[in-house]
Amino acid sequence: MRVLAAMSGGVDSAVAAARAVEAGHDVVGVHLALSRMPGTLRTGSRGCCTIEDSRDAWRACDVLGIPYYVWDFSERFKEDVVQDFIDEYAAGRTPNPCMRCNERIKFAALLEKAIALGFDAVCTGHYAKVIEDADGNRELHRAADWAKDQSYVLGVLTHEQLKHSMFPLADTPSKAEVRAEAERRGLSVANKPDSHDICFIPDGDTAGWLAEKIEMTTGDIVDESGAKVGEHGGANAFTVGQRRGLKLGRPAADGKPRFVLEIRPKENKVVVGPEALLAIDEIRGIKVSWAGLPIDEVGSGADFDCHAQVRAHGDPVPASARIERVADDAGFERDSLVVTLKDPLRGVSPGQTVVLYQGSRVLGQATIDAARSLQRAEL
Repeated sequence: MRVLAAMSGGVDSAVAAARAVEAGHDVVGVHLALSRMPGTLRTGSRGCCTIEDSRDAWRACDVLGIPYYVWDFSERFKEDVVQDFIDEYAAGRTPNPCMRCNERIKFAALLEKAIALGFDAVCTGHYAKVIEDADGNRELHRAADWAKDQSYVLGVLTHEQLKHSMFPLADTPSKAEVRAEAERRGLSVANKPDSHDICFIPDGDTAGWLAEKIEMTTGDIVDESGAKVGEHGGANAFTVGQRRGLKLGRPAADGKPRFVLEIRPKENKVVVGPEALLAIDEIRGIKVSWAGLPIDEVGSGADFDCHAQVRAHGDPVPASARIERVADDAGFERDSLVVTLKDPLRGVSPGQTVVLYQGSRVLGQATIDAARSLQRAEL
């Protein structure tokens, strides 16, 4: 096949490209220039997609003997990922920019351009697996190494996108083996540290970065009964489950710490309460999509058993789910995913993504619109 290898500049994408070459595919490497922000250009940036990453990707392609290109997707990244991140926080939600980047850049814009240029598949260094069922339909599954599994952030992939997705690291038992293979292949990134933090916030100070983008106004911090217990400098700087930085004037009646339970941007209020009230029993999601063909129960609206995961490295919990048809603000009907958790989850926030699994298979995902607790009123 003609394969476009997405080269991040890290060890995973370099080894994935090497394996695609070794498998006999016609491989071309491409690095995505996603950000023009000054902080991402200096040595020591803790995110990905820096100038240094671009050079590392070029060196890897040179060792592998494959062509190398840099594609500038910075404008689309700014609109679809960075601005979305700002807008979601301004609305009091907690977004996942890596999920949006996979959805709108790496497996939408990139794949769209790759297919237009005649490529059959896009190869990445994600730890996830694509399996074909008896009818040849592709399914997304967890990687062999569950500690490194990245199927959660790929839960946004559609049936059509999975047809053109290649994950050569799927069956690799550990990251240590990937690094050892890179060393054997003479790839300079063999011992390069993994990227972390949000790539467009290289110093890791999300609150400080948002303060420059969103107008922050002082408001009240209230408890679950609505009584004022303190003041904040901007509700958008808080996240559900947060404990530190509340600076409350008086302790709770039981003397225990209080946590952020809810953010109300329209009222400019932050609701706090005891840790027990962070436990969520029901999730309602919008922007529902299915990773491969949806299972039979989806079309019928019947309940189905599954496991739900709300963070990239969070533990999946047993749940049941169903699809409901609801009318949006404009009167149009849309799918709403209702997930009932059999084991409550802590600190679930609107804007996060819930990904559903059956065994190792990723069923699909939705953006959390509401989270409910049996112990308190609807968020």
